[in-house]
Amino acid sequence: MTEESFDFVLGVNTKGTMFMSQCVARQMAGQAEESGARGIIVNIGSMSAEVSSVSRGEYCVSKAGVAMLTKLYGDRLARDHVYVYEVRPGIIATDMTAKVQEKYDKFFAENGCPINRWGTPEDIALAVSLLCEGRLPYTTGQYIDVDGGFHISRL
Repeated sequence: MTEESFDFVLGVNTKGTMFMSQCVARQMAGQAEESGARGIIVNIGSMSAEVSSVSRGEYCVSKAGVAMLTKLYGDRLARDHVYVYEVRPGIIATDMTAKVQEKYDKFFAENGCPINRWGTPEDIALAVSLLCEGRLPYTTGQYIDVDGGFHISRL
């Protein structure tokens, strides 16, 4: 990886998430409560926050940063009744993964996941929607893996 690539990816994924969250949190903290919350922030992380991919090190580091930001903001904003979550997509069919489609097609052909298919953007949207509904009022700083069961330890 190059220093420029590292700076760019961390700038977009980690720094961008940090300052966007800070901006919206200020707005949310001043809002009237609705169903016990003033706001809900959902960060989009990645399974790469915990899974090493040596060819995408800067991406892994950036998403690990998003995971920590979720915890930090979850801790800090709970007193303002702003709740923070993270959705961690797994292998999702997008423009970003199109260039490695063959690799992941092989992974699924070899039964790599319990739910053995490509995830879709709609799968991620369903998880975000669930969190935004505010139906988990005693949680903050948590994440949901939307990864077809990839993180289940298997023998």
